[in-house]
Amino acid sequence: MNTSGADILSFMKMHGLGNDFVVFDMRGFDNPLTKNAIIAIGDRRNGIGYDQLAVIENAADVDAKLTFWNSDGSISAACGNATRCIAHYLMQQGNCDSLVLETLRGILYAHDAGDGLTAVNMGQPQLEWHEVPLAQEMDTLELPIDGAPSATGMGNPHCTFFVDDAEAVDLDSFGPAHEHHPLYPERTNVQVASLIGPDHLRMRVWERGVGITLASGSSSCATAVSAARRGLTGRKVRIDLDGGTLWIDWRDDGVWMTGPTMHVCDGVLTREFLDSVQ
Repeated sequence: MNTSGADILSFMKMHGLGNDFVVFDMRGFDNPLTKNAIIAIGDRRNGIGYDQLAVIENAADVDAKLTFWNSDGSISAACGNATRCIAHYLMQQGNCDSLVLETLRGILYAHDAGDGLTAVNMGQPQLEWHEVPLAQEMDTLELPIDGAPSATGMGNPHCTFFVDDAEAVDLDSFGPAHEHHPLYPERTNVQVASLIGPDHLRMRVWERGVGITLASGSSSCATAVSAARRGLTGRKVRIDLDGGTLWIDWRDDGVWMTGPTMHVCDGVLTREFLDSVQ
């Protein structure tokens, strides 16, 4: 799927557990998307709608380069579910079962995990205060915020609260109140998680620049890392999100995330729409 003429721009709609994406395969083409266009495409009434927008481009020494945007037009260095969706698409297209991807997070490795699942190594977690980043030096395991959340960087910042019942938290108010906390100069993704069994977590997420989403890959990785650091779980956990289940495995070589993907449809943006939002 790629740009297919002067008057249209092709896209794919994908999702990972309801965490949905608009994806443009720009390999061999110039990227015409402006920030205004990215925001307009994210409008679920007047555009297409997405949690993140992704662009695939060629890059030296890897299979592809991925760049991600949030629906408010801000750049996201990491998007785990979108990475898995695109990895599955590229492996099908290339008739291969593994590949290497370049992102702002760094070089990521992906492979076909069988049974319709795709696994991506999201890299090592960033556990020092300046890596997350936080506004000042402190222990990232328990922040001086009511509820003592943990801070984790996964290429983007995370703030993870462990609560008795994740279902009972009003994310509509809790999420934005902490996304903009002064300890997080770049804002943060916010997770609320409950332990519901051995190495089994229930998690809900508020994504910075987006809002409540049905799932988040990088948030799942951050939550699993925080739970292991606190001794609540081991390093290999199941995380149940609003949209389904991910399996996270914090290994010596990084945090591996495994789950299903879905390529929903292909479509085109018209020149009329693109001209109206430049």
